[in-house]
Amino acid sequence: MRVVDSHLHLWDPEVLTYTWLEGDLDTAYAAEQLLDDQIEDVDEQVAIFVQSDPVERQAIDEVRWVDSIALEAGVVAIVAGARLDRGRRTVKHLDALAAFERVVGVRHLLQGEKDGFARSADFIEGARAVASRGWTFDACVRDRQIPDVTALAEAVPDLRIVLDHLGKPAVGTDDAPLRPSAEWRRDIADLARHPQVYVKLSGLPAEAGGHWDEDQLEPFLDVVAGAFGEDRLMWGSDWPVSAVHAATDGGEDFFMEGLRDDWCHTVADWAADRGFDSDKVLWANALAFYGIR
Repeated sequence: MRVVDSHLHLWDPEVLTYTWLEGDLDTAYAAEQLLDDQIEDVDEQVAIFVQSDPVERQAIDEVRWVDSIALEAGVVAIVAGARLDRGRRTVKHLDALAAFERVVGVRHLLQGEKDGFARSADFIEGARAVASRGWTFDACVRDRQIPDVTALAEAVPDLRIVLDHLGKPAVGTDDAPLRPSAEWRRDIADLARHPQVYVKLSGLPAEAGGHWDEDQLEPFLDVVAGAFGEDRLMWGSDWPVSAVHAATDGGEDFFMEGLRDDWCHTVADWAADRGFDSDKVLWANALAFYGIR
């Protein structure tokens, strides 16, 4: 089995500044830590780094740092941070990113923006600038914002978009699971009608606070598989974010090694059980989407 981790984060607070880190995540998760948390029982594994949201002024510094450790960490491509609503400043930033060969796409983190932000004229102008370079866009949104991604796909049809984390649906926990909501299923179906849009099988463990099992999450995988088909699905770990367990006894949340491997094999087993081509879901689709040869 071959694996492309399509959604890997790396960071080091001694190198860059991250205002959102707290608890067990507020420490280095770089090449050394990743090598201690590899996926087991696979023949080959590589990863695509997705921006980890340092302070905005360090977006280029983040790419430079990840590029410097890419070989050690097995990173074959970089999805860089970029605000797409800044007009000429956006174009200048994209030009700076183009100096790095591993950059294949960008992410403007939409989950913290107001609903409808991705429909704005300034954002769409920036998205067209991304598409003109042949780059991809990672859409990380809350479930209620999925229609904004659909509107973006309609406005910029030549932009390849991947929906991170299945659009972050509410999944509950293993003790109190939730079923896929009718609204989320409807919005996923609408988005999937755009053939340039893919979806990452990532992030659900984090949405469950680290308390999940296969029976709880497989219905969500089934929904996106039914909408997108096996050719537009890609596995991602969301490491280390999805390797954190929320404390249930009033203590602090904590990171656990091995959960990246658990999620990978959960998705691999699910794909095989459904009769899908696991090599597409775990390897080929991500490489095709991001244009990696």
